[in-house]
Amino acid sequence: MGVRSPWGPAGLPHSHRRAPPRGTLQLRLSAFVAVVFLLLLGVSVLHLPDSSSEPEEGETPPVTLLIWTRPFGEDHQLPDCLQLFQVVGCALTDDASAYLQADAVLVHHREVSTGAAGLPPEPRPGAQKWIWMNYESPTHSPGLWRLGGLFNLTLSYRADSDIFLPYGYLVSRARTDTSALPLSSPQIPRSLFVAWVVSNWSESHARVSFYHQLSRYVRVDVFGRAGRPLPSGEDHVVRLLERYQFYLALENSQHTDYITEKLWNAVRAGAVPVVLGPSRKNYERFLPREAFIHVDDFLSVRELARYLLLLRSDPVRMRGHLDWRSSYSLHQPDFWSEHYCRACRVVRRTRGQTAVVRHLDRWFDS
Repeated sequence: MGVRSPWGPAGLPHSHRRAPPRGTLQLRLSAFVAVVFLLLLGVSVLHLPDSSSEPEEGETPPVTLLIWTRPFGEDHQLPDCLQLFQVVGCALTDDASAYLQADAVLVHHREVSTGAAGLPPEPRPGAQKWIWMNYESPTHSPGLWRLGGLFNLTLSYRADSDIFLPYGYLVSRARTDTSALPLSSPQIPRSLFVAWVVSNWSESHARVSFYHQLSRYVRVDVFGRAGRPLPSGEDHVVRLLERYQFYLALENSQHTDYITEKLWNAVRAGAVPVVLGPSRKNYERFLPREAFIHVDDFLSVRELARYLLLLRSDPVRMRGHLDWRSSYSLHQPDFWSEHYCRACRVVRRTRGQTAVVRHLDRWFDS
């Protein structure tokens, strides 16, 4: 049914090489999340383990993680990692006075790159780790070149991060993950055709050019700042998309593994995503190949439009893009609580390892 991903557990790229500071032996830090590829339905899908598969942490001493910069200034209560994610021995704080006692410091890129916050002071305590966290694409991550040699761990949507947590991921129904939502089989046909939700409209974006071309052949209902108002309430985008057959999951820039909530909202709602982002091969690390329609699959936008119209009139063909759902559940991480707790767990497991990320910009900007 599909082409299997060439990645295996031993084949993960890890291009941000590290050099051991302070005389420590160079150790390649294993990513906290083992990247496992399940051969289900003939497709290899990138998969993260649930907490029940984690080994016991034994008598490892607890650690303190200092949240140096709150992402985008959000001021939510810090999570209880044990209660929410079964992460033991982790204390979270955002009190800067705890800097000298903190085992690790987590820095969100946006605030330090814009000058809204400074980096933690030097010299840092000898065994302390600095963690770089970023969920924007390289196009929207200025100042990366200034940060080489400062951080010990990376936390992002990229699969070769030290702490890997994407915007969403599939979980086999055969696994136990109480936080994952089973995917239902949507009704066919749905009453509405193609939707696009966009807040950042720029004529320079490839996605806006694509929309202009596609709208010449099919009707696209646009929502957000550039279109109709979205419905109010929780999960408003998902509720909107439950009425549509297709959703334009168009990223604002195209980079490795940069696959955001746009795709996963469509998957959750049962709308087939039409994607513009990294390559099809990259998407197939996260989804079965029939779960989405890639714009690069067609020689022209007109051919893509014809295919969408064909699917609209042929429920059997349309079902081919949806039948995979019965084998999976969907996990969408809780921003930013889950990220903090996963980072804290890795800090505890890598105590004493302080190798640094030498060329952050070269690694991330791809």
